[in-house]
Amino acid sequence: MNGEKAKWHGHLKQGKEAVKKRQKLPETLPTAKQLRLELKRERERHRYMQLLRSTICSLVVVAAVAVLITTLLSPVLRIYGSSMNPTLTEGDVVVAVKKTEFEKGDLVVFHASNKILVKRYIAGPGQWVDMDEAGNVYVDGRLLEEPYLAEKAYGEVTISMPYQVPDGRIFVLGDHRSVSVDSRSTTVGCVAEEQIVGKILFRIWPLSGLGTVH
Repeated sequence: MNGEKAKWHGHLKQGKEAVKKRQKLPETLPTAKQLRLELKRERERHRYMQLLRSTICSLVVVAAVAVLITTLLSPVLRIYGSSMNPTLTEGDVVVAVKKTEFEKGDLVVFHASNKILVKRYIAGPGQWVDMDEAGNVYVDGRLLEEPYLAEKAYGEVTISMPYQVPDGRIFVLGDHRSVSVDSRSTTVGCVAEEQIVGKILFRIWPLSGLGTVH
């Protein structure tokens, strides 16, 4: 009898403790306001992660496209030296398009002596180029109009004038004639097709000079 009574008291005690736990449980539950705040934080975190993933994906795509364009279509170049003043100055950043056919006055990018140079297209294969002491340039006997020059100069000439451009090559000059080393000199000479990178289209830096280049 005493054993059953003790057992009954034990069950009663456990029941009372369970009731106490249930009474305390509501105190540990979040309020409706806390739930709303937590839900809002979770939604914001989810939106942030989506935005972050979207931004990363966009940057990867833009970088891939930029590399593809730079490699295949439009090399981006930084100008060094003063041989193309005043058209291009040191520090300018320009974009070129790959091509091998040019018109008079185009700005040509090409490899020479392990360097990348920029000069202006003057004459093509078979044409005759001549210069006088004042720096006037003649192509096939006609004076070349050069509004892009700040001043004319005979410059460094180590070839015999008049000069006929060889087949498969082009004759180029820098705009700063007094300092430019170009097709007038055997150091550079006429440019072969396999040397050509392309034609400069426009300047992207500095921002004050942003736009097409002529």
